[in-house]
Amino acid sequence: MEYRLINVLKQYDDGAVTALNRINLYIEKGSFVSIIGPSGSGKSTLLNMLGALDTPDSGQVIVNGVDLASQKDLSDFRRHEIGFVFQLHNLIPNLTVQENVEIPLMDAKLSQKEKHKRALLFIEAVGLLDKKKQKPNKLSGGERQRVAIARALVNLPSIILADEPTGALDTRTGAKVLDVLRFVHESINATLIIVTHDRDVARLADRTIEIRDGQIINDYYNR
Repeated sequence: MEYRLINVLKQYDDGAVTALNRINLYIEKGSFVSIIGPSGSGKSTLLNMLGALDTPDSGQVIVNGVDLASQKDLSDFRRHEIGFVFQLHNLIPNLTVQENVEIPLMDAKLSQKEKHKRALLFIEAVGLLDKKKQKPNKLSGGERQRVAIARALVNLPSIILADEPTGALDTRTGAKVLDVLRFVHESINATLIIVTHDRDVARLADRTIEIRDGQIINDYYNR
């Protein structure tokens, strides 16, 4: 899916804090984009706008030609079109790896057998097939993050939004997580957008958008 942001303004504390200052941005379908900037720059707010988790005070967020403000059920849009990957993976502790990954498929028009097969396919993709019956407390931080990625991708989203997906991981595990994200992005031609403070991670994307004080100060292609 493609995005077009037109003059997007977002403020907090009755206008005292401007998180996004009239942002204009176009993101092509199927692209891999990184968003960088210091803490408080507005990058996570921008990701929330793209994920329909927040709404602008003014301006438009348009996805595939449709203004999100005109959508009656944004939760349905998020559930079917977007795969969210957060630094805090929020796995359900009393469910197994496989059961956690199957959660987004609960209302999918698939048989139970097909749901199991789809979940196992993505668990295998993140290298955790041997841990499918484990509970989250038996996994390392990196393994839990990979489960979260499998869960985010199992419904084949058009858009993958990742907020600091490697922030709490060591270098080796972080590289594995990024490899998985890139592999799935390329396999299903999903638009992949990663928020990061790490410039080495940002350079892996095709395009980098740098934000400071709620404004885009740099926008360039890495290749």
